[in-house]
Amino acid sequence: MHLNKEQKANLKAAVIAGTAAGIVSGFVKLGWENVLPPRTAERDAVNPPQTLMEQMGIPKKITRGTYTYSGHQMPWASFMMHFGFSTSFAIIYEVLAEYKPFIRKGSGAIFGLAIWVAFHIGIMPMMKTVPSPKDQPTEEHISEALGHIAWMWTNDIVGRELYRRLTAQK
Repeated sequence: MHLNKEQKANLKAAVIAGTAAGIVSGFVKLGWENVLPPRTAERDAVNPPQTLMEQMGIPKKITRGTYTYSGHQMPWASFMMHFGFSTSFAIIYEVLAEYKPFIRKGSGAIFGLAIWVAFHIGIMPMMKTVPSPKDQPTEEHISEALGHIAWMWTNDIVGRELYRRLTAQK
């Protein structure tokens, strides 16, 4: 939704819409990674969220903590980081889009690719959270790039529609 001069962005609606979109898109990204796993099993034994938390000084008993569901050990701390990242960027996207509509170009795909480049090609390799981009397998780049497009497209669709519904005149 593009605001005209008489309209003001509804920040509360944008944050609510971004939060909901971030949760939904977080599940989309997890599903994507089940179909096209970005990392080898060996590299995923300690995944990037776990590595990042350990780099921040969080003890392994927390970063590698799991819960059991249907016989599977599920990494709850990794999921908290995953959904925290997803929701934070969905809120940022939704709020920014209300003030700078160009951010929605490509329905989130361009923004998603920018986040992938910033974090997976830039920030995380510089921090040694993941290997240098040249040392990451091609499959990882493909999965992460396409996964970030699907993730932000989901944020765009869900966030935009929810914002529209929350701000519709009754």
